[in-house]
Amino acid sequence: MAKKNLTVIIDRPIGYDHGGTIYPINYGYVAGIMGGDGEEQDAYILTEGDQPLKTFTGQLIAVVHRADDVETKWIVTDSDKPYSAEEIMATIQFMEQYFESTIEMMEG
Repeated sequence: MAKKNLTVIIDRPIGYDHGGTIYPINYGYVAGIMGGDGEEQDAYILTEGDQPLKTFTGQLIAVVHRADDVETKWIVTDSDKPYSAEEIMATIQFMEQYFESTIEMMEG
């Protein structure tokens, strides 16, 4: 899968409390694209800032595959920083610690 630009609607901004799990990054969904759970595609947002956002436009750089779930999660950023799979996993560990996950990096 190649990198592509997309817009994410943030429904869990930085600081969001999900049953005691506090989101350290913005998280949302891509409107109009359905995920494996029948809901709109979820996305983690990687930014240099630490402000809660309402929307975000960036580039899809990776896909998180969960072996023990029907969903995949997309990783979206507006940074030119070359994130590694290890850096991404460390950033999203707050939620992915509950799943058996691997990361597929996008080409291009």
